[in-house]
Amino acid sequence: MITYQTFTLKNGLKVIHHHDKTTPMVVVNTIYNVGARDETPHKTGFAHLFEHLMFGGSKHIKNYDTPLQLAGGECNAFTNNDITNYYNTLPAQNLETALWLESDRMLELAFTQKSLDVQRQVVIEEFKQRYLNQPYGDVWLKFRPLIYKQHPYQWPTIGKNIDHIANATMQNVKAFFYKHYGPQNATLVIGGNVEFDTVKNLVQKWYNDIPSREKYIRNIPAEPKQTEERRLTIEREVPNNALYMAFRMGNRLTPEHYAGDLLSDILSGGKSSRLYLELVKNNPMFSNLSTFLTAGWEDGLFIISGHLLPNITFKKAEQAIWNQIRKLIEQSIDKTELTKVKNKFETAKAFQEQNLLNRVMNIAMYDQMGQLDEINNERQKYDLISANDLINFAKKTFVKTNVSILTIKAK
Repeated sequence: MITYQTFTLKNGLKVIHHHDKTTPMVVVNTIYNVGARDETPHKTGFAHLFEHLMFGGSKHIKNYDTPLQLAGGECNAFTNNDITNYYNTLPAQNLETALWLESDRMLELAFTQKSLDVQRQVVIEEFKQRYLNQPYGDVWLKFRPLIYKQHPYQWPTIGKNIDHIANATMQNVKAFFYKHYGPQNATLVIGGNVEFDTVKNLVQKWYNDIPSREKYIRNIPAEPKQTEERRLTIEREVPNNALYMAFRMGNRLTPEHYAGDLLSDILSGGKSSRLYLELVKNNPMFSNLSTFLTAGWEDGLFIISGHLLPNITFKKAEQAIWNQIRKLIEQSIDKTELTKVKNKFETAKAFQEQNLLNRVMNIAMYDQMGQLDEINNERQKYDLISANDLINFAKKTFVKTNVSILTIKAK
């Protein structure tokens, strides 16, 4: 059971306290309700750029890392299509150091040309290294626009084109910051061995005077229902041919997410899973084969991907996957198989919640999804899924008018 208390400052910043007496540490997590979906088609990659810029100095503090390290702390951040998350872990007695640092960069960044130039170059090099200069690196640069025709999920977090970041001006950067990184668009979660009253007093001390900004109202066009099979083949210098299949499904907040998550484990969760046994081990067509969910907050995808063995054609590999899907639907799922994946989830969840940082980030995520009161009900939602629910999910999702297929042909 994850326990918490909340309060909200006059500037709109929501604060959540999670008390854990068993640790000498504290986690300070700031989640901003901005991700790649909040960019425009001609200026992409900005949310990810800010993941870097926020460590480049703020209004009163030129260097973010050194004070935190001197306080025995460490920090990191991540961005996805839906949110941007910054987190610090440090000894509980040094909590105020983290609040001093985080509040100053929420107030205003340094906005120096040097910081912009440095971080822009870091992102450009990351784009080249991760997306252009490694095998299969540009999969999502090519795959997302095939799947999404209107929604901004059509580009990855890094952006559509590196020129968007290379040409970013200081004016562009400032406008994006003041639109998205104010207290009214954030949740601050503090967890660890520190009392609620202490948290409240320190947060009020450091955050109360940050002005609230205009509330950003998200107005993103919904992606139309897919009604036809979509295909794209690209040729690359890669070790093996690769096949990617994406099926549209419900978002992270729908019951479909839980059914899809369990079904993903049944299909590819380990060496006893169906796709591994049938298409990697017993009747080898792939050197590896996996399934996963994107779990988008507005639209979800069920992904099947694998690298083909040298003598296997794309047609044969794809048909083998469709055969396994048909077999799943026709023969159903026995109770033992379903119980196994549910138990696996229970174990993973229990281990995850032992870690303070995981708990704090989970609280932040649930709050930004508007589901904070559901944070302790996730296990029950998985437990209520029946074999019939999984088959109904498969029948609805795994249809040829709902699939986008990317094939990468090795040169």
